[in-house]
Amino acid sequence: MARSPETTPTLEVRALHKAFGSEPVLRGIDLSVARSEMVFVLGPSGSGKSTMLRCCNRLEEPTSGEIFIEGDRLTGPGVNLNAMRQRVGMVFQSFNLYPHLTAMGNVTLALRRVQKKSRAEAEAIAAEALDKVGLSDRARHHPGQLSGGQQQRVAIARALALKPTVMLFDEPTSALDPELVGDVLAVMRDVKAAGMTMLVVSHEMGFAREAADRVIFMDGGRIVEQGPPDQVLGAPTHDRTRAFLRRFHA
Repeated sequence: MARSPETTPTLEVRALHKAFGSEPVLRGIDLSVARSEMVFVLGPSGSGKSTMLRCCNRLEEPTSGEIFIEGDRLTGPGVNLNAMRQRVGMVFQSFNLYPHLTAMGNVTLALRRVQKKSRAEAEAIAAEALDKVGLSDRARHHPGQLSGGQQQRVAIARALALKPTVMLFDEPTSALDPELVGDVLAVMRDVKAAGMTMLVVSHEMGFAREAADRVIFMDGGRIVEQGPPDQVLGAPTHDRTRAFLRRFHA
């Protein structure tokens, strides 16, 4: 029986495996993210967190398994990747802005090239997205004229401008000076409040406790534990989760 749009997960991952050569990185990930849910992914370096995100928009090709966006298959032959990727916004650790383009130019690029919007329409959408991240006054600045936090907020605006169904954040604050982290987290909080579905890989424990609906702990390419933030972060049931969290309280 088909599920209704209300019960269909926004993002669903089934039996996801990924190996690089003979080295397995993901060992059977099953994950579903509901509409407007923020799921926070924690785990040690090398646990497969970023690889899982990159598989979710096929920047990495899964070795096996299936991924669905609102019930539409993202994996397998015959998928229009350009169309599907517009539904999966991605914010990277390293911003990935074009240095020769202004903030406005970075945000309008995909709107014009991929969605074929006119310059005027693209700039109107981009202006709205830059306003949402508090950077209306920096629209004509180049990345080199912006702080790291401002560059990351431009990257978030670029993803938002395409009006994605789900947004993936891959350690969005790890490259920032500590005093710049708060501005980026505030924007992410606003994005969540506006109803966006979000899958976030990060070590910002305070933000996870406050803003996430669910926390997942990964280790060795598997989901070891998941649940509400207070349970996973405050009273984890698995030894590996406890050992990982102890590092942050030492």
